[in-house]
Amino acid sequence: MQLHYTYTGRQPRNQRGVTMIEVLVTIVIITIGLLGLAGLQARIQAAELESYQRVQALILLQDMVDRIKANRNQAVNYVTTAVGTGSTAVVLSTCTAMTGYQRDLCEWTAALQGASEAAGSARLGAMIGARGCISNPVATMPYEFVISVAWQGMTPTSVPTASTCGQGLYGTNDALRRVVTSRVVFSCLQNTTDATTCAATTP
Repeated sequence: MQLHYTYTGRQPRNQRGVTMIEVLVTIVIITIGLLGLAGLQARIQAAELESYQRVQALILLQDMVDRIKANRNQAVNYVTTAVGTGSTAVVLSTCTAMTGYQRDLCEWTAALQGASEAAGSARLGAMIGARGCISNPVATMPYEFVISVAWQGMTPTSVPTASTCGQGLYGTNDALRRVVTSRVVFSCLQNTTDATTCAATTP
């Protein structure tokens, strides 16, 4: 007995569309992977900017710490609520005519405003919304000064409590506010002329 098969040119019904489904699944998987990669890239860029801004803030913070230490007999005159973003724009060249603490504050304000680098009229040389604050919480020997630099971060985090510098200026709950602080303590700001007692400023 011989069996005869006739080829009709058609695939079995249960195999129809299998190739198309595989292509669609592959496209979906690739799309999800690309979206994940794009999200990761965005997070990396945000983290890099956060790190860059923190480095800038630490440089500006140490700059004022060094200035106060070098001019300790006028340290109380450095106390300021806030300079930088939000204060009157400072032209760096005008600072050269000043001396002492006035020049230091002028140059620090310009640095916080990003005057070191500009593109047209836009100042780009500092952090986003950079502000600087200097307080004198202990006005008796030993004198204590707190220098703070605040700026706006890229993503919400816990609210900083080390300083109130810039408080309420970076969002409704301060979750975008970043702050670095440094404390400077002087056992004696300036000896009096008889070199027996200390004075807050130059006699």
